[in-house]
Amino acid sequence: MDRETAAALGEAWRDDYPWEFLTRLTEIENRMGGHPGERRAAELVAEGFERAGTREASVEAFEMNRWTRGEAELAVTDPVERSFETVALPYSPPGEVRGELVDAGYGTPDELDEVDVAGKIVVASTTTPKGSRFIHRMEKFGHAATAGAAAFVFRNHLPGQLPPTGSLKFDREAAIPGVGVSKETGDWLTEYADRAATATLRVDARTEPGTSHNAHAQLGPDTDEEILVVGHHDAHDIAEGALDNGCGITVVVAAAHLLAEMDLDARVRVAGVGCEEIGLLGARALADELDLESVRAVVNVDGAGRFRDLRAHTHGSETMEEVVESVSQLANQPISVREQVHPFSDHWPFLKRGVPALQLHSESGERGRGWTHTHADTRDKVDDRNLREHAILIALLVREVARTDEIPRRSAESVAGNLRAGDYEEGMKAAEIWPEEWT
Repeated sequence: MDRETAAALGEAWRDDYPWEFLTRLTEIENRMGGHPGERRAAELVAEGFERAGTREASVEAFEMNRWTRGEAELAVTDPVERSFETVALPYSPPGEVRGELVDAGYGTPDELDEVDVAGKIVVASTTTPKGSRFIHRMEKFGHAATAGAAAFVFRNHLPGQLPPTGSLKFDREAAIPGVGVSKETGDWLTEYADRAATATLRVDARTEPGTSHNAHAQLGPDTDEEILVVGHHDAHDIAEGALDNGCGITVVVAAAHLLAEMDLDARVRVAGVGCEEIGLLGARALADELDLESVRAVVNVDGAGRFRDLRAHTHGSETMEEVVESVSQLANQPISVREQVHPFSDHWPFLKRGVPALQLHSESGERGRGWTHTHADTRDKVDDRNLREHAILIALLVREVARTDEIPRRSAESVAGNLRAGDYEEGMKAAEIWPEEWT
């Protein structure tokens, strides 16, 4: 390691800026995609890139469908009358439903096939059975809606009176209403479902044309190819979004400061993207804007900075796995590796079009989302030491990716094959995100 890089990394250990940046970000009210707070977040990211010494830092707008939350109500009407706290899930349509409660367990396809959900209000858990892959809420919702459910209730599996949120669709209104409830409420609802209880659910929300914003800038030499580093700056409107993805975009900005001090072998484009939580829309807009033949690889920082150890998702790329292993050895820091492709973060608009992808997350030691997507996703959950350390590791990873001349492109057949091997195809089709050209 050269002396200049070593000095920059040493300074990063005691840098207060990442915490200051996260503080300013989480002070912004409502960073939901398409809302004014998200625009302010994009401007803050661009300011952070300028501070790092990047060039051509800018904020760019793109069109999307903005969802705005209203009131939501859920009440059991028979055999008792009782109301419960609930929150609407993004892209839920407005409406009122009355029907029988039915408990679909984890909401897996097999469980939904075992119960009659037609015309009923389906209750499903946020978690999945041990030993199975993690099944996304959009898959559960898609299977329930296809089976004829009248409404969908997503119950948290973690205690704390924390109703979860999360989008039902990508960039468009869903077919039926959906809401989130706490574990404690979910326990009552499943008991009432066993008693063939009826309930009413009402959602007030609207979906309308809107505008979101990306921020990006450049570092390093002006080469023909570039490495793209992305992190989303939007968050759900019910919390500060400190963990998801305040930590991640803070790490991107902090890593940009380090990359500016490094001798890079290729151009690096750093980007904060909007609307990840409601459909990866900022990443999709950026993928449409760039010449993807010139993007050697995408590094997606979603989940980094939250917990002590870094986790790398290599999405089937052996070269990316070698890069991770080399940096882990260089830094003498553990970085766990997962090879499985998944489509639920900002690498996906690039990966499905052949760009090799690396996602950087954290090891929580727990299954599921934890505090994220709830009211409890707040700044007090963050340890600023993790922000600094992960910024260092990610800067080293990006530098190594920039040094790697040959990173094989991913064919549609190889990506689809990896997803099929991981049992994703059925769920992605239910969620309506399996690429049409792959069928």
